[in-house]
Amino acid sequence: MKYLIFLFSFLFIFQFSYSQGQYSTDSKRALKYFEEGLNQYRLKEYDKALENIDQAIDKDEEFVEAFIIRGQIFEGKNEYKQAINSYKRAVEVDPDFYPNVFYSMGLLYKKMGHYQDAIDRFNEFLEYEDVKPALKEKANNRIESCEFAIEQVENPVDFKPENLGDSVNSQYNEYWPSISADGNTLVITRLIPREDLDEIKERMKQLPERRRKLMESRMHKNQEDFFVSYREDSVWTRAQNIGAPLNTKYNEGAQSLSADGKTMYFSACNKKDGQGGCDIYISEKSKGSWSEPENIGKPINTGKWESQPSISPDGQTLYFVSNRKGGEGRKDIWKSSKNENGEWTEPENLGDSINTSKEEMAPFIHMDNKTLYFASAGWLGMGSMDLFVSEKKGDTAWTSPKNLGYPINTPESEFGMVVNSSGNKAYYASDRKEGREKDIYKFELPEKAKPVASSYMKGNVFDAETKEPLKANFELISMKSGRTIMNSHSRGETGSFLVSIPANNNYALNVSKEGYLFYSDNFKLEGMHKASEPYLKDVPLNPIKEGKKMILRNVFYETDSFRLQSESKVELNKVFQLLTDNPTLQIEISGHTDNVGTESYNKELSMKRARSVYEFLIEKGIEPERLTYKGYGEEQPIASNNTAEGRAKNRRTEIKVIKE
Repeated sequence: MKYLIFLFSFLFIFQFSYSQGQYSTDSKRALKYFEEGLNQYRLKEYDKALENIDQAIDKDEEFVEAFIIRGQIFEGKNEYKQAINSYKRAVEVDPDFYPNVFYSMGLLYKKMGHYQDAIDRFNEFLEYEDVKPALKEKANNRIESCEFAIEQVENPVDFKPENLGDSVNSQYNEYWPSISADGNTLVITRLIPREDLDEIKERMKQLPERRRKLMESRMHKNQEDFFVSYREDSVWTRAQNIGAPLNTKYNEGAQSLSADGKTMYFSACNKKDGQGGCDIYISEKSKGSWSEPENIGKPINTGKWESQPSISPDGQTLYFVSNRKGGEGRKDIWKSSKNENGEWTEPENLGDSINTSKEEMAPFIHMDNKTLYFASAGWLGMGSMDLFVSEKKGDTAWTSPKNLGYPINTPESEFGMVVNSSGNKAYYASDRKEGREKDIYKFELPEKAKPVASSYMKGNVFDAETKEPLKANFELISMKSGRTIMNSHSRGETGSFLVSIPANNNYALNVSKEGYLFYSDNFKLEGMHKASEPYLKDVPLNPIKEGKKMILRNVFYETDSFRLQSESKVELNKVFQLLTDNPTLQIEISGHTDNVGTESYNKELSMKRARSVYEFLIEKGIEPERLTYKGYGEEQPIASNNTAEGRAKNRRTEIKVIKE
């Protein structure tokens, strides 16, 4: 039988125009069961709804609307095969009654990974002339996606996911992993039962039954909390609830750890100090405890939805997702950087190189500060959301995103992936069959998806005299371009720091603090495409006092010459800035050599090298009376001349304070 039913976008609004005498007794009973089942479906009481819909079909085997709503119920229960069977039965009764059923079947086949069946159903849907243009476009896009998926399945990438085990995973859902640069701290979001659920249900008993059932259907029975695990002797410790003040009775999640694991940016929704539906918050870890989270505020948070932050390794740029105006689609990836005053700038949309008219989510910027991983529903993929990778070109441009391939991407949604600093291992959440619910997995990244491998330097900054910890500024500078690659700082209460160092470049490191001589080092990683061993180093800073010295480790000369190499300009500009910031400071520039060659030759060479630095600073505008220079040759070694390493340390340029 055919009832007068209007269906809109799979949400059914039913109108009936009939007299009591129009239908048979069985038809009226079928309709009664159908109406009751429909009401229960709207309340998401799927099992009860299914009982009534089946009763309706039992009374009328040609009840096409009942077969359609039966398919909808099974979709709500995520039982796709049964949903398809119900839709097929509706088509058998009347293939022209509701052509959108073919589209629905296509979507379900696509979710199940039956891509050719999905293509066939979409094509059947497109045969109808009265298909709406918007839905026709979607069907064509789905066909293209299925064809892409078939190609990906036929050419899989190497993928061997490894479950992190019971220490990290539980009987609940775990997702959104974030990991520190040293790979020893792992924070996850876990979906756990709400502790106040019984209390809420008790209060709801006072409501009218229909309203209570509706509210119960919409009520979240679980909440998201942060859990943390530490790697000790290559084994992850049992994940522990981070606790207050980070975790509350509300949802917290989608966190991003700073490189040193001491700062966390995360999302929280519907908090009293919130500016929109969801906002981004920040918390700092000091002396083993996390600070009270603070709303990061404007201009990042607005009255719209801001979530899923990812902090760059230097802590200077925050990537996040928002549905604010000015984007390319419904949810876009944006970024904001800190200005000279440490304030966040007005966010910039990453543009159509990354964002589409659909949704882009879950950004993760790697420790190389240039490789971006994210999830997208808009770029060509296999599922409703696939994982992609893009690389930053210059300051604003990005390469065309690459799909990470099958079976990393599947017919389902993949998102929330992070990559270790070495660039070879990725961590993500999946509900693979061998897991209980959503579990955290790690896997080897395919070669085409790997970022620039990065190492890190880790240690403490302190006053060379008092040994007190210092908060100091870190700059990692490309010696080739002179551009600052990383800009970070040590922790004031401990002096601890962790600086990411991407491979395949040569870097000058500068550690500076007002009132102190700076500290310099260098990392020659050009030509290296694999991460080197981490650098563990303490950094003593000498206060600007008469007699105090600092070594200019990034001043280089041509072999057996006093001619400065171009890479030296990075360091010498720092000396110029030091003298500019301290206008009464007077220094001696001293040159030193190893013991290779004659004593007189070495002394002459060291004097000429010191003079080259002197002349550079004079040309930059420093008054000559503030500078002296001297060559000491091999007279003042700081290491043994019996090894190549020792001789390299002895060949140096130093600065000594003559007058503060």
